[in-house]
Amino acid sequence: MNFYNTLNKWYLRNKRELPWRNTTDPYAIWLSEIMLQQTRVVQGLPYFLSFTTTFPTVFDLANASEEQVLKLWQGLGYYSRARNLHKTAQIVAFEMSGKFPDNYIDLLKLKGVGEYTAAAIASFSYNECVPVVDGNVFRVLSRYFDLETDIAQASAKKEFAALAFELIPKDNPAQFNQAIMEFGALQCVPKSPNCSICVFNNSCAALQKNKVDQLPVKSKKLKVRNRYFNYIVVEDDLQNTIIQKRTAKGIWHNLYEFPLIETNKEEDFDCISMHIQNGFFQKNEIVSLLEYNTESIIHKLSHQHLYIKFWKVSLKGAVENGKDLEIIKTFPFPIVIHDFIEEKL
Repeated sequence: MNFYNTLNKWYLRNKRELPWRNTTDPYAIWLSEIMLQQTRVVQGLPYFLSFTTTFPTVFDLANASEEQVLKLWQGLGYYSRARNLHKTAQIVAFEMSGKFPDNYIDLLKLKGVGEYTAAAIASFSYNECVPVVDGNVFRVLSRYFDLETDIAQASAKKEFAALAFELIPKDNPAQFNQAIMEFGALQCVPKSPNCSICVFNNSCAALQKNKVDQLPVKSKKLKVRNRYFNYIVVEDDLQNTIIQKRTAKGIWHNLYEFPLIETNKEEDFDCISMHIQNGFFQKNEIVSLLEYNTESIIHKLSHQHLYIKFWKVSLKGAVENGKDLEIIKTFPFPIVIHDFIEEKL
């Protein structure tokens, strides 16, 4: 109880005013939680406001096209979240009469809703006494109680959830969950937290043992794969270009891009020129080939580093299925391609 009382006092003094905290509407809370997975609040907030303005109800979201949803999501990353969001909205709207499940177990059955998101909706919307365990909660509890459990292990979530459940006041689980996550986000931050001003600096076991920078323990290292993308940006006599949808599973599924040559390493002008002359545009004569960027743009994803070059190919005549620049700007692109279009075309 002392832990909660201290935490709650801190929260009431320091909490950020965020729109999803001023409602118990499960639609708004669900949107915010999906958007904030692996995304900082400062980045996610404008998207939340755009979505709730464009799609004020789950029915509005369900009736939108996937391309509309992906376009509005553009730049937020992890696009499978947006596709799952859209599919779940359709299930809730059309199969459940627009009503979200009102408990943790049933919320887990929704597509794209895992244990963390289900717990957040259940506690924030319905005040169900279920702990929310995210990276912030792992960090706060592991430091406060000096827990060396490897949080990369599957069993860790169950252990931390059990501990959090012991700490939750059963009459106000929603505020406890909000408070501990906010404390991890603002005070007990991953690197160099200011422990001198922490409200727990007399009781935090990690601080007393000088172990703050060692916790939480996370052993699994993500293996990063390097990929080399060469995008072919066509310009024909009508000032039209070509784009295509990425239909294969993997990154950027169902987003649009320019024709792509993926290579095993960074390639020079001669190699790309040969690829283009041998494999593209048999119906149009190639007038010129130029590099937009001589140095690769490095676009870092959680598990892949993309080395990206854009190549300008001028063609004679009218290219098949060409689209003008204003039309292509309405399509959803990965942010690195969107930024290129805005800056260069």
